[in-house]
Amino acid sequence: MDDCEIDLRSDTVTKPTDGMRDAMMSAPLGDDVWGDDPTVNALQERCAELFGKEDACFVPTGTMANQASIKSQTRPGDEIIIHGESHVVRYEAGGAAALNGCSFAIACGERGFFTADDVTALIKPEDSHFCKTTLLSLENTHNRGGGSVWPLEQLQDVCETARSLGLRTHLDGARIWHAIVATGIDAQVWGASFDTISACFSKGLGCPAGSIVVGDREVIHRVRRARKLLGGTMRQSGILAGAAMYAIGHHVDRLADDHANAKILAEGLNAIDGITCNVNETDTNLVFFNIDPSLGDGESLCRKLTERGVLSEALDKYRIRFVTHLDVTQDQVKEAVRITQELCQHAPSI
Repeated sequence: MDDCEIDLRSDTVTKPTDGMRDAMMSAPLGDDVWGDDPTVNALQERCAELFGKEDACFVPTGTMANQASIKSQTRPGDEIIIHGESHVVRYEAGGAAALNGCSFAIACGERGFFTADDVTALIKPEDSHFCKTTLLSLENTHNRGGGSVWPLEQLQDVCETARSLGLRTHLDGARIWHAIVATGIDAQVWGASFDTISACFSKGLGCPAGSIVVGDREVIHRVRRARKLLGGTMRQSGILAGAAMYAIGHHVDRLADDHANAKILAEGLNAIDGITCNVNETDTNLVFFNIDPSLGDGESLCRKLTERGVLSEALDKYRIRFVTHLDVTQDQVKEAVRITQELCQHAPSI
């Protein structure tokens, strides 16, 4: 990224801090395929402890974390109850079907949430005509829901209902760290309702790569097998695990700064004529806003923003996402608002 650019495309664009680079270079290494990389093992133990689970498996990406979790808890022909706007549905290249032979029972609801009644309505009866519903998958925070944090009681109710009906439960917790910081509810409480939880180190925490899956020993044994099958085993991956260990110790609490900057962004954007941004629904570090068609479409506005040094992403025709992270300062956030306002004042040129 150019020094003059304000990169709001995602919290995955962050670069390791100097402290993280030092931790990576000094991490004790082994061979994780043989199971003897001490830094990977320490990370897995730490994450299992954080979420109150028995075991954990370090994987290269969040998509692999989700797909390995699905593979470890389903059989081809099974069905997953999931919100239609979830990352697993929209952004994982059809992996649930292509890699695991699973279909979706789609739940709907504002901000990525749904209810226990939806679970009951979607589960298939025991009948040879139907696929077998075996897994519930939630996302917290929910990306396309606007970085929304599930209400804890609603999440627990949905999961308890699913379990009472014989389903296993998975949490796509790519940004669970944000939910923890935004609510003050710790990882063990969030994790108690789930058989598997994936959490990402490159979204918000500043790591170059890596995700974790936590669960009981039996399911994590199956996740490790899935990781091997999917080509996700690495050798001296303690270099990446060292970054994750540093991030857990140094970059989680500071997510509150990103949340505060997101509020500043949301408030500034909502004050611009032709832009609608719900400040009250900006829970964490993702800021979604809608533009009036008179300003052009999202892609054209994003192109103009890029020309002015503000990088962003159009997710739908008139919907744009800004993301705050550790490489974006409060002054840059305010500058992004100013540039956006200038562009919107000159809408005919878009």
